[in-house]
Amino acid sequence: MPTFRLLAVTALLFLAGCSSVYYGAMEKIGVPKRQILGDRVAAARGSQQEAKQQFASALEEFLAVTRVPATELSATYERLNTEFKRSEDRAGEVRDRIAAIDDVAQALFREWETELGQYTNASLRSQSARQLAATRQRYAALMRVMEQASARMAPVLDAFRDQVLFLKHNLNAQAVAALGETNRTLRGDISRLIADMEKSIKEADSFLATLKTEG
Repeated sequence: MPTFRLLAVTALLFLAGCSSVYYGAMEKIGVPKRQILGDRVAAARGSQQEAKQQFASALEEFLAVTRVPATELSATYERLNTEFKRSEDRAGEVRDRIAAIDDVAQALFREWETELGQYTNASLRSQSARQLAATRQRYAALMRVMEQASARMAPVLDAFRDQVLFLKHNLNAQAVAALGETNRTLRGDISRLIADMEKSIKEADSFLATLKTEG
């Protein structure tokens, strides 16, 4: 096995081991994986809400660039660049939250599957297996929506980065005119992103409500 592949596999095993230790320690103090999953879904929902608001704020700042005098372009660039950096941070946080959700969810499902074999009552085992299948299905729907919203952020960030760099390198009236031509496209991109985020937030709310009911 090539060295870089060996290192990658080793890193994955190390992370998986750390997760197992963490979940085991939490269960010893009365915090099951199900609760950790719920907490992480709630945290991801909050991150997506913040990201949605940040992208909307960044769009407003971007649109404002086309309405300022050339003498104020330098200060405007600084504000726009700050909004871009904040948007980039929010996007990274959302991706990290989604990864954390999947980590604990897969651990929960593995544990659930293993424990199905411990039943002596066939009827109860069958009922629990159906619950597992239903929970997995709802979880898959949640992840599809979350990942779709997360994927939508990358091209929007790319468009923001291009415009911030363009403004940085061309602080003049011609640059503002050129930026103005992209308003409609960027506004549409962010509108679709915000719609995806709102859909993902609603899906997270539904999943959390189901966990609470079943719990």
